[in-house]
Amino acid sequence: MKKNILVSACLLGQSCRYDGKSKPCERVIALKDTYNLIPICPEVMGGLPTPRTPSEICGELVLMKDGRNVTENYNRGAQKALEIARENACPVAILKEKSPSCGSGLIHNGLFDGGLVEGDGITAKLLKSQGILVLGESEITEDFAL
Repeated sequence: MKKNILVSACLLGQSCRYDGKSKPCERVIALKDTYNLIPICPEVMGGLPTPRTPSEICGELVLMKDGRNVTENYNRGAQKALEIARENACPVAILKEKSPSCGSGLIHNGLFDGGLVEGDGITAKLLKSQGILVLGESEITEDFAL
């Protein structure tokens, strides 16, 4: 029986990113032969449209570049992602790096200038707090195994 892995939908080729595009990652997509990949997009699940104005974490808030506060959308999406992870017994999540939702270890700095800071996106942080291993797409190698 295949194990389940939660995966950012954009990494699987779904056009759900803020810019209306996807970021397919062949190493992640190739895992479908060994694992059940459960796609999520916390931003969309939290009620945001595609495409949408870019957002970054600014202190305790998630703000769009135009200043709109979308913290509640991000929190709602993170909760839904956690529910899906629990329902599917996902021990691992492979999430899009640098994202204000999915980034793990490094996220954009909140200045909308392309800079990065140490930290986790809203969903990554919640999943980690619940014991789910969160990996970025660059951490998936050809010999990846659970």
